[in-house]
Amino acid sequence: MTLGKTPSQTVGPYFAIGLPWDDGPFAVAEGTAGAIRISGKVLDGAGTPIPDALVETWQPRPAGFARCPTDDEGGWFVVVSPPDPVGGQAPHVAVNLLARGLLHRVVTRIYFADLVDANAADLVLRSVPADRRDTLLAKRTEHGYRFDIRIQGPDETVFFDV
Repeated sequence: MTLGKTPSQTVGPYFAIGLPWDDGPFAVAEGTAGAIRISGKVLDGAGTPIPDALVETWQPRPAGFARCPTDDEGGWFVVVSPPDPVGGQAPHVAVNLLARGLLHRVVTRIYFADLVDANAADLVLRSVPADRRDTLLAKRTEHGYRFDIRIQGPDETVFFDV
């Protein structure tokens, strides 16, 4: 007897059915004073873009939530307010990633590479091996920040057990 797949076994077509978010990738309205755009690609272990992933971001201060499906090239973006430091942690944006082949969401953080002193003092970031910290740093570009998420391979993004 063969049993069918359940939503926890595959993300499948459920993005389009159950996960639309009215504000989409905008935690704040585009054009909001001081808002920043974070964009990147979701890549598999071979570096191939994943066209059917979902990136969710949230932050406590200022509060904001955004959800963006990846495009055909694995691209995604969110527009957020610059996060404040919270509880001795450097400014960061929390991330959920859902994608085909993942039985459960994976969780990571986006820190900002240009906040060197704040990042050096962050206990969570310091708990990550030094040679892996770069996978959590968004780099400034002319259009905001770039943050690629690699779900496997030698440059795999650090994911946290939560």
